[in-house]
Parts: sequence; structure tokens; C-alpha cells
Amino acid sequence: MKLGRHYSGSAVGAALALAILGGCASQPFGTGATDPDRDGATPTATPRTKQTRQAARPQPVGREYRAAAVSGDFAGDPDVDRFIGRMTTSHSFSREYLAGVLSQAERKQWILDQLDRERPTGGPPRPGGWSRYREKFLTDRHISGGVEFWRENARELDRASRQYGVPPEYIVGIIGVETVYGRNVGTFRVVDALATLAFDYPRRADYFSGELENFLIMARDERIDPLSPKGSYAGAMGLGQFMPTSFRKWAVDFNGDGHTDLWEPADAIGSVANYFKAHGWHSGQPVVTAASASGARARMLDAGFDTSYSLSVLASHDIRPASQAVQRDDLRLLRLSTYSGDEYWLGYHNFYVITRYNHSANYAMAVHQLAQAIKQHYGSVIVAQR
Repeated sequence: MKLGRHYSGSAVGAALALAILGGCASQPFGTGATDPDRDGATPTATPRTKQTRQAARPQPVGREYRAAAVSGDFAGDPDVDRFIGRMTTSHSFSREYLAGVLSQAERKQWILDQLDRERPTGGPPRPGGWSRYREKFLTDRHISGGVEFWRENARELDRASRQYGVPPEYIVGIIGVETVYGRNVGTFRVVDALATLAFDYPRRADYFSGELENFLIMARDERIDPLSPKGSYAGAMGLGQFMPTSFRKWAVDFNGDGHTDLWEPADAIGSVANYFKAHGWHSGQPVVTAASASGARARMLDAGFDTSYSLSVLASHDIRPASQAVQRDDLRLLRLSTYSGDEYWLGYHNFYVITRYNHSANYAMAVHQLAQAIKQHYGSVIVAQR
């Protein structure tokens, strides 16, 4: 590993760290900016929340970057030279411009150190993983903040739901889990995070090199200063924590102002909904249902969001849905570890769609349960106001 300046920093988000360390190149988004233990304040649209978003938002191009060669932390790195060559050949960037930008980028050694510390050491998982995960996101501040976010953005959420077929509560649930409705959008310059991981983290260098490539294209297309956007330690951006590749594929200008600004609630709402639709969300269809399991045969079946079983196969292993209304096959068997033992659930296609945002059954279940809690409380607030 190349040597660089040492920086101290906040804890890396566990979900994104596991995705990176596990080599999941298709992982589109991150939760690195979401730290459920950062503070205990209620995540409403307070001035602090708005100031946090404003500080992280990209600024228009205001200076010209030009240099004959890369200086600073990445000077003389052959990987950087090859990256510049690819960008000039494939995307018609000026070599002098890229040298100017990358001369301003800073290597964040603390990110590399933290990833080494977070790297899984092997062995069986500790019991209660779902219980611990749930405790981080099914909190009063996540639920009350979601109700407030829904109230303040009801028009955009209703329009996104009608246009993309995704219920408002799931859009709000994603934004709540990712950034607590914009409170924790990240404080790291995206260019620093991506350059550090592209050029000094060999295990995922190809992935982050592609993200840096798409970030620079995004900055050019949106006419923003590439040194201004701030996000997670891994370069995820905005209320929904889009990585640059996902930004270019699925982010939308939902408020029609001519800019795609994921630090702005309307564009974030439309982009999350568009992402779900693009990944096959089935409008009006369920997400997950509880199941009961008895005996040792239940543990003979593999579990996970990428499994697929018929009701008859599940029944032959003493696993049955709690609701008699379930008639579908192609069910995902979910076995979630709690402090008191395993919980069994059956996921539908829409549950799998949520895992396209973050490849984790715990993540998708947290989004689902938070969405349902917010919906229930939001409905109570609306009834009380009538």
C-alpha cells in the first residue's frame, strides 16, 4: 500500500464497509455518511439540517484548474497517469485540467487505515445481528424525523409515488436510513475520498477508479466545481447517498430547475423513486411477510435475499407464512438473527428490489420496518389535524 499523510476521522459506516471489503463491485450506494450514533437530536428539517446540506452541496464552476503535471499527494503515481490517459482518450478531457484537479485532491490515509480495521476476520457471525442493526434505525428520531420530512415534502412524495409507482413511505425510509433525512450527508470532499480509494486501495481500485471517472464526468455535465461536493468517506452523495455511477444512471432533475441536485429534497425523492422503478419495483405489490418455523428442518434451507422457494418447498421444511393470503412462489427465505433466536420472514420481489440499493437483508428489512412505522405515525398525525 502506498504511503501518504495520516488523517484521523469518524467511524466508517458498517454496511458500506462490509460491501467494500466484501468486494461487491455492483454495490451502488453507501451508508457511510449515516452514523446512527452520531447524536441524539431529532432529525427534523431544522436550520442545522439545512446548513449541513448546504455545506455539502456542489457549487458552480468558479475557478479554472490547469497544471502541466500532477503535484501534491498524487504526484508521480503511475496509476494516476494511466487514469488521466484514459480520461483524455475516452471522454475528451484536457490533460492539463485533470492534472489541475488531481493536484488539489488529498490522500486520506485514515480511510485506508479504517478499512483495514473493519476488514472481516472470518468465523461465525455473532448472534443478534438483526437486533443490533434494527436498534440503530428503528428509533424515535428516525420515525419522528420521517414524519416531519413527509409533511414538508408531501407534494413531491405524492408526485414521485404516482410517477414511479413507489409508495412514499419507502422513499422516506431509504432517505432516513441513509442520511437521517439530510442530517448526515457526509463531510468529506468526494474527490479526496474517491482518489484515495481509486489509487491507494488495490482490492477495490477498479471500482473506485470507475466512480472517480463518473464523478468527473458528472461534474463536467452539471457544470459544478469538482472540489466542492461533500459526501461519505467512500464518495456517496446527497440525501440518498448515490455513488457517481448511479447518479449518472438514475438521478433525476425532479423539480425541473435544470440541475440534478441530490442535496435538495425534491431531486433526492425523485431519484430514489426512479432507482426503485428502474430496478423492477412492482407497484401495489407487497414487500415481506412474517413466517413461522419449527424444528431442525427449517435450518436446512439456505436463507438470504437472493434465494427463491415455493410454498410447498418451504412447507416441507416446516416453514409457513403467518398470513394465509400468501399464494405466490418465488419467495425469498429470510432468517434474521435476534437476541432471542432466529426470526423467519418471506420476502417478495419488492424486498429484493430494496436490496439493490444495499445488498443486505438487514438493510432492506430496516428500510421496510422504518417505512411502515413512519406511515403509521404520519397517518395518525394527518387524522389528528382534521
